[in-house]
Amino acid sequence: MTLDWDFHPLRGERVTLDLLRPDDLDDLAAMQGDPAVCRYLLYEARSREKVAEILERDAAATHLAVKGDYLQPAIRSADGRFLGTMYFELQSVEDRTAEIGWILAPHAQGQGYATEAARLLLTLAFDELGLHRVYAELDPRNTASVRTCERLGMRHEGHFVEHMWLKGEWTDTGHYALLEREWQAAMLPRQA
Repeated sequence: MTLDWDFHPLRGERVTLDLLRPDDLDDLAAMQGDPAVCRYLLYEARSREKVAEILERDAAATHLAVKGDYLQPAIRSADGRFLGTMYFELQSVEDRTAEIGWILAPHAQGQGYATEAARLLLTLAFDELGLHRVYAELDPRNTASVRTCERLGMRHEGHFVEHMWLKGEWTDTGHYALLEREWQAAMLPRQA
């Protein structure tokens, strides 16, 4: 396993994962301040001031080496337009495990950008970092994220009923995961 990784942009066919920048504040605040976008997230819609704090913190997250290290890169279109953010956190170095997640701005939803961006991080996770397992936890009512997990080849491993008290209600948690060997097997047809 190769863990001591410093961020560099990850480029796909239609998207690039790049560090958040100060000029992303308007787009990030619009996305994280939108109650519809935040409906299935762990937080309520955020104020611009709170988003500015988070932008500064997350833009500095550029290194993966130990448990808890994370990346929160921007998803950008080919022309550099802000589309959303990805989330990738090392959960265990010993077990070679990480968590992945995504948030898209309303104008970018439903176009496959989250799937392409997640594939870039999965390629990093399995092919470069040598991780064994990557998982996603989400609200199962978020059907768009469920479909993204399925397109990525992630296995539905569990559905935890009334798993947490969130935003004034008991909510379920869906758990999806992908192993390195499953990723490699899925990539073989693409490489042929």
